[in-house]
Amino acid sequence: MLDRPDTGQFDADLSAKIKAAADASDTKSLVELLDPLPLSEALRELLHLSVEDRILILSLVPAELAAELIDEAPAETAADLVEGLTAIRAAEIMEELDSDVQADLIGDLDAEDAEAILSKMDSDDAADVRRLVAYADDTAGGLMVAEAFSFSNSQTVGKVLRDLASADDDFERYRGQHPYVIDEDGKPVGVVSLRGLLTSKRSDLLTTIMIPPLTVPVGMPLFNLEDIFDEHAFLGIPVVETDGTLVGTVSRAAVSAAALERSESESLKRQGVLGDELRSMPTWLRSRRRLAWLSANIILNIIAASVISAYEETLVAVIAIAVFLPMVSDMSGCSGNQAVGVTMRELSLGLVRPSDAFRVWLKEISVGVINGIALGILIGIVAWIWKGNPALGLVIGLALALNTILAVSIGGVVPLILKRVGQDPAVASGPLLTTITDMAGFFFVLSLATLMMPWLV
Repeated sequence: MLDRPDTGQFDADLSAKIKAAADASDTKSLVELLDPLPLSEALRELLHLSVEDRILILSLVPAELAAELIDEAPAETAADLVEGLTAIRAAEIMEELDSDVQADLIGDLDAEDAEAILSKMDSDDAADVRRLVAYADDTAGGLMVAEAFSFSNSQTVGKVLRDLASADDDFERYRGQHPYVIDEDGKPVGVVSLRGLLTSKRSDLLTTIMIPPLTVPVGMPLFNLEDIFDEHAFLGIPVVETDGTLVGTVSRAAVSAAALERSESESLKRQGVLGDELRSMPTWLRSRRRLAWLSANIILNIIAASVISAYEETLVAVIAIAVFLPMVSDMSGCSGNQAVGVTMRELSLGLVRPSDAFRVWLKEISVGVINGIALGILIGIVAWIWKGNPALGLVIGLALALNTILAVSIGGVVPLILKRVGQDPAVASGPLLTTITDMAGFFFVLSLATLMMPWLV
């Protein structure tokens, strides 16, 4: 890939110029317009055009430039771009991408389109992609590149240095990997530092200057990979199959990017944004995805509102209660969201399973009791001083304490229950928690107020 300067320049007529060049099938002009731009800006210009124009441009520009644009795009958008191309053109562009990116794209296409593209690719590259697609995305196998900087244990330092000098372009893709030494069965037996290669005798065997390698299995999950890179200053780690053979390398950059993507995805899901939504996507698709979330929330909010309706007389008699209803539900919701966050974190790290729900509940309820009492006393004093009624302070404080205990219990356990029944806890935990804490908060406040009515009016 080319190094691109961040020019920061903006041409008001740029989109029109790109569109005109595309309409004229003027490849030279398209390259002159897009190539100097930072990739993010070039992609933005591309996505501002119609779907037909995007595909036309990717068909016209050099495969390397097209690959850069596709690599920069979010996963779903990248797959849509590739899907619109002919199989031959898509294969040309795929050949310019790293094997892990190739596998991600192929995995996002339907089987027919994927096979059509693979059939046009180099047979060895296609075999690597088919192998990588089989691994889960959040494992070492799913994050690795199939290319590994490896040499036979029978080779000498001089042979390796000659190979490096004669094939600079081929070795550029290894991006700072140290050379791995493999035996006749393809299993890594050592790793050699570049410094060691340069300071050793040319006649020395690699086995005399190597040290034992640290390897990871293809099935190692993302959170374990994060721990390993936190403990070691490696840029990459060799990945081995179950039989110990070297199958690729997972880089620090790939692990960091995957961890960031996971965090962003979970955050978007909690806000009701499903998939890689961009405003360049079809309007009806974006609307349908959002409505699926919002429609369910209407039903949940109607349930919560029905609790208030059942206590209208209490609200009319003690109107001051209305001021504190949102406080109780919101503060309890915050406590519940903290519990959800901890459970989601432990789920991602593999520290808890759905079978641990009771243990998690016991842990959370102890925190909920302490925090509930503390928050209840605090808001109770505020309500008493503000409205001059100690009974009102008691009602609001007790309601918040009870609702906080309930909220952390739900927040800690519901993600595990959803995981058990096959639902995505990142998507569903938030709405369930919000609805239940709202409904329970209204119920606690209004029912306690009804019981304490003689002291409130």
